Amino acid sequence: MKEVSQLVLARKPKQCNFIEHRDTKVVYRKYASLYFVAGIGLDDNELLTLEIIHRYVEVLDRFFGNVCELDLIFQFQKAYYILDEMIMAGELQEASKKTVLRVIAQQDETEAVENSERGWGDLK
Repeated sequence: MKEVSQLVLARKPKQCNFIEHRDTKVVYRKYASLYFVAGIGLDDNELLTLEIIHRYVEVLDRFFGNVCELDLIFQFQKAYYILDEMIMAGELQEASKKTVLRVIAQQDETEAVENSERGWGDLK
């Protein structure tokens, strides 16, 4: 992880977003101050992976309202929920932003109902 981070951070903005590292291709994309990095197999499609990263960031933006580092730090479980709704077993399962956001909203409602039934109030 440390090696990959150093490799990605050392790259210039005009360089491509793919790096071959050992037996893996590293695909990354920078959005403002956030880096999103994915490791894929040597035979996997880099452009598709870039598109999946972009779609993920778009959904995060809609959910958090312009996602930032603090959103991901303090609500990392929501970011994982979103990722889990989009990707299963390393493959894109749901490409529709509306569908993913609807399912996340349903999860939030269910969680709020369960918390109120337990007397925990509005925990997020």
